Amino acid sequence: MPKFILSYIRAIDAMNRFIGRFAMYLIFALIGVLLWSSFSKAFFTPSHWTLETAQFVMVAYYVLGGPYSIQLGSNVRMDLFYGGWSARQRAWFDAFTVLFLLFYLGMLLYGAISSTAYSLGYFGTEPFAFFWDLFVTFITQGPSGASEKIGFMERSPTSWRPYLWPVKTILCIGVFLMLLQSLAEFFRDIGRIREEASDVL
Repeated sequence: MPKFILSYIRAIDAMNRFIGRFAMYLIFALIGVLLWSSFSKAFFTPSHWTLETAQFVMVAYYVLGGPYSIQLGSNVRMDLFYGGWSARQRAWFDAFTVLFLLFYLGMLLYGAISSTAYSLGYFGTEPFAFFWDLFVTFITQGPSGASEKIGFMERSPTSWRPYLWPVKTILCIGVFLMLLQSLAEFFRDIGRIREEASDVL
């Protein structure tokens, strides 16, 4: 396997291992929010922010921990034939299924980016162009210039009414990291196929 691909795999593994382990600690934040929600309902007025905060923390927990679970191979697989196959057959099957995962994650990323752009007041059909324009404006004109590009700032329809772009941005980052990790797994599977083929020869 070429050195640059090995370097890519190692870099992505290390990055997602760090982020995934950090994301695991978000479960304690989620527990804290849920405990406060129960406590406030029992002794005070129910807190309006707890339900949505718990949902937002759960989104971050799953999407930022997702790439690490892909790396560990801890995703659920229905095993009808897989366990009885040879290592090379399993590598071929894994590489084949990762291609579908890459396509799915690519479409999911586009949808997440479009939804984030909508949350910032963009109603067009080119979300990448919107974010590029926003970035260039921020670099050339500063925060005040970039703020003029932002529209109505979507909020949740609940009584607390938090902005939705932060959690949607986290979703974009998590899906992008899963895409990078899936590509690393594809390269890893191809390497396993080549190793098994060389062992046979």
